[in-house]
Amino acid sequence: MFRPLALFLALVPAAALLGACAATPEQPPAESTPAAAEINPEPAPVVEAPERPFPDESVYPLLVAEFALRRGDYDIAMQNYLEQARLLNDAGIARHATRLAQFLDNEAYTLEAVQLWLAQEPGALEANNTAATLLARQGQPLEAIDHMAVVARSGQQANFPTLLQNYASLSPEERAELNAALAGLSSEFPDDPALLLTQALASAESGELETAQEKLDQLFLIEPEQHQALLLEARMNLQLQQEKPFTHIEQVLAENPDNRRLRLEYARLLSATDPEAARQQFEILSAQSPGDADLLLSLALLNHEAGDDLIARAYLQQVLTTGERLDEAHFYLGMLDENTGDTGAALAHYRQVGEGRQFLAANQRIGELMLEDGAVGELQEWFSGRREVAPGLREQLYGLEAELLRAASYPSDAMEVLDTALVDLPQSESLLYARAMLHQQLGDLAGMEADLREILSRDPDNANALNALGYTLADQTERLDEAHALIARALELRPEEPAILDSMGWVLFRKGDMEGAIHFLTQAYALFPDPEVAAHLGEALWASGDRERAMQVWQAGLLADPQHQLLLATLRRLGVEPEALALPTPPPAPGL
Repeated sequence: MFRPLALFLALVPAAALLGACAATPEQPPAESTPAAAEINPEPAPVVEAPERPFPDESVYPLLVAEFALRRGDYDIAMQNYLEQARLLNDAGIARHATRLAQFLDNEAYTLEAVQLWLAQEPGALEANNTAATLLARQGQPLEAIDHMAVVARSGQQANFPTLLQNYASLSPEERAELNAALAGLSSEFPDDPALLLTQALASAESGELETAQEKLDQLFLIEPEQHQALLLEARMNLQLQQEKPFTHIEQVLAENPDNRRLRLEYARLLSATDPEAARQQFEILSAQSPGDADLLLSLALLNHEAGDDLIARAYLQQVLTTGERLDEAHFYLGMLDENTGDTGAALAHYRQVGEGRQFLAANQRIGELMLEDGAVGELQEWFSGRREVAPGLREQLYGLEAELLRAASYPSDAMEVLDTALVDLPQSESLLYARAMLHQQLGDLAGMEADLREILSRDPDNANALNALGYTLADQTERLDEAHALIARALELRPEEPAILDSMGWVLFRKGDMEGAIHFLTQAYALFPDPEVAAHLGEALWASGDRERAMQVWQAGLLADPQHQLLLATLRRLGVEPEALALPTPPPAPGL
């Protein structure tokens, strides 16, 4: 089974440049990069390093770094500064290398540079903050906690909750060690809100809800409106199935109705449990901030889910007046127009969706609506234009156009699209795979094999291509040993993939190994109870003599899809009438 699918500056004296290097070199605007801002939300004041001469062999690389920095060649500047930081044991050079690596969002170099910096200035707060954040992000909280302690001892707020970024993946022993380290710090900083929140979060993650609540109660005495703590308490109450899980949040909002941040988080939390209550909270927020496109969009979606499309449309029209979230507003307005049968209006909205998250979905709906009218030429013209508008999405647009045509029973047109696409993008493995699947659908086994072999020549460990070729050879040829080898390699790469387990079961069935076939097909069906897998498992059981169980498996497959062509073909080939399976009357669909 497979799934188809510059600045130019005049020279300045070298002495001045090197003096700047040894002291506090000019740095790029770190605030312009999210990575830098995240690691150091509040950079500490720069510590001046005393000027001193550098060895002669370091003068030239430092000059190269300085001029590269001034030209905006930050990669070259970073490489040279980092190399000299390794050689010179100079805090100023290491600090500059750290900031450059941060600016370039290179975590590996940032961590190396900041550790060199800390070796010279162990108490530097900016360096400790940076090291703590990076180590926590990389799953080393025990190494990070010492750096956070340095920050906390300075009187600044340490971001202790970042220690828990990978808490779920820690072993029980690592969790216990981290919890012990946090407990040790709590005796030193008993009233640190961030530390109390971190301990509460860790306890809740470990299922120790009573301990978590104790830490939250301590935190609320210090910061009664700490929104993360209030939300954690509410989630714990939901987990405990308390009748009124949001009482504390509601009390805080009653006392401070302008706490917009808490109300927004509360509304989002309600969206999963009580859409009507969530809608009320979003309406309050929208009244407080009437031009907020995010709130208006949330209200539109909540009203749509509640079945009130008239109000949903009104909110979406308001979103359009803000000039923000336009893609989402046009996309959802298109959906509403489709629901009322106004295809023209729907297309008009979908065509206004730009290159955002809804871009491909909108173009899919445009294509489907065109094909409903048989407008193949119009569809092809539309997608050609889209590829010019969004050249970075050419591969996805080619694939989408071909799939739309294939699904609408225009396989020759789909093949033309993929042929053209692979001239334009010859290295695209996804388009090669799509063409291989189309060859298979058209019965062109040689064409399919050629495309899959091309993929495997580039990527021998492409599990999808290995499985697709192996399954096809097992199902449609007598090249069973070759098929088995291909599928075995795919299974080695993805041992729990249901489609590959199904393929392995099927090739073993074709080879006459009923016990092995049933073993793998049973695993596949347990993971993915699909009618195609049911057809294969049922046939293997039937051939092994277990006809009662085979009938049960086929019955379940037909209940899932009474018109599944492969399953029905299997039953006809084996002389089993679907009526003989005594299918019960399926229950009515919800709401009917």
